[in-house]
Amino acid sequence: MFNLKNFILSSSLLFSIFSLPVFSNPKVLKVGAIPDQNQDVLDKRFNLFSKELSKQLNVEVKYIPVINYVAAVTGFRLKDLDLVWFGGLSGVQARLQTPNSIVIAQRNIDKKFESVFIVNKHSELNSISNIKELKKLKNLRFTFGSENSTSGRLMPEYFLNQAGVEIKHFKGKKASFSGSHDATIALVNSGAFDAGALNKQVWENNLKNNPKRTSNLKLFWITPKYVDYHWLAQGDLDRKFGEGFTKQLKSVILNLDIKKKSHQQILDMFNAKRFINAEAKQYKKIENIGRKLNKIR
Repeated sequence: MFNLKNFILSSSLLFSIFSLPVFSNPKVLKVGAIPDQNQDVLDKRFNLFSKELSKQLNVEVKYIPVINYVAAVTGFRLKDLDLVWFGGLSGVQARLQTPNSIVIAQRNIDKKFESVFIVNKHSELNSISNIKELKKLKNLRFTFGSENSTSGRLMPEYFLNQAGVEIKHFKGKKASFSGSHDATIALVNSGAFDAGALNKQVWENNLKNNPKRTSNLKLFWITPKYVDYHWLAQGDLDRKFGEGFTKQLKSVILNLDIKKKSHQQILDMFNAKRFINAEAKQYKKIENIGRKLNKIR
């Protein structure tokens, strides 16, 4: 549902960010990303990535944070961002709004990605193995992540619908949207919500590295696999940076080598062993589900 307040907030911040001097220099490669985790995590990951790109491409590269998924899509559509790390849904939204944009890479884990449903330990629910048992979540306080998240909203809602569960079946006949995967963990762990859905990768990282943040949580269900995150580039980078630049950019990303210490740091931040080739056609199912759930028009 369109939220005027959020739109005004995101738009005002978006355009205040995009009025910075960096945008007046066409020779700066501007990197963005959907804010799917805490900002300190994102800053470390994408500043490290940008530094490596700058080193190998011999151009200035700047990471430009945005406030939410809508701002990332809008920034790309307005060509204020040149290269953006999108989820499946947000990437499709941005690509459909930006003629000639190019899907250039995904992580090795993105071809077969998963979401998880989690519940507070104080609930009487135990892990399930059959999608039909998602019906047990009815009448509970439930939160997704961002409204435009693939792993935190789109695919979880799709699987819920397959089990006969709609948003109106949760307590209060509504679901909440935490804004990020980390926030979903925090809200369900605190007991503010009984259950939630998020990116499996973020869930496993928190289990390993932040046990206090997950101390009151149980894994409820792991979804079937689907395609998710990817790098989306503007189609005019060769014009801005020189012939062959897009091909070179793609090569740098695909050739990040986990055996090299500086590259390993980057890949570890992306929870990946490597980046692999990706194509727009891989995301057709995501597009179809997005249209079905009115996230793409």
